[in-house]
Amino acid sequence: MENVNKQTERSRRTRAALVAAARQRFGEDGYADVSVEQVVRLAGLTRGALYHQFPDGKEALFVAVVEQLEEELMADVGATVAGAAAEDPVEALRLGMEAALDSSLDPAVARLTLIDAPTVLGWEAWRELGERYALGLVRATLGAAVESGAVQSHAVGTLAQVLLAAVEEASLMIARAEDPQRARIEAGEVLSALLEGLRA
Repeated sequence: MENVNKQTERSRRTRAALVAAARQRFGEDGYADVSVEQVVRLAGLTRGALYHQFPDGKEALFVAVVEQLEEELMADVGATVAGAAAEDPVEALRLGMEAALDSSLDPAVARLTLIDAPTVLGWEAWRELGERYALGLVRATLGAAVESGAVQSHAVGTLAQVLLAAVEEASLMIARAEDPQRARIEAGEVLSALLEGLRA
C-alpha cells in the first residue's frame, strides 16, 4: 500500500510539473510556437513522462492547462460574488463580471483562454468548457437575484447564457484590443448598464 501511495504521489507531482511548465511556455509564446521538447525540458522530465501522463500529447496538456486556469478564475470570481450576494445580488453579478473582465488584462490568461483555446479546442469544445465552469455560477447568482425580487423575472437559464456570452465577447474584445485598459473600462461600463437594466 505504501508503494502505491508513493507511486500515486510521484505521478501527481509529475503531472503538476508538466502542467506548470506548459502553462508558462504556452502563456509566453502561444500554443503553436511551443514544442513538447520545450515543455519537458522546462519541467526537468522526459517525453515518456509527458506521454505517460498525457497520452494524447500536447493538445491534452493544453486542455489541462486551460482547465486549471478556468478553475482558478472561477474560484476567484465565485469568492467575489459570494461576498456581495447576500446584500445585493445584482451588485454581486456586476462584481463577478468585473473580475472576469479583469482577468482578460493578464496577457498569459488572455492568450491561453481567449486566443489559443478556441483554435486548439475548437469553438464548440471551448464554449462547453466556459459553460462548465462559469454558467452554473452565473445561473445561481441570477436565480438568487430573481428570487429576492432584485431582478425582473425572466427565463433564468436563457438570461444566464446571454450574460455569459456577453462577458466572453467583452473579454475577447479586451484581449484583442490595441488599448486593453480602455477596452476594459468601456466593457465594464456597458455590462454594468446592462445589469442595471435588469433591476426590478
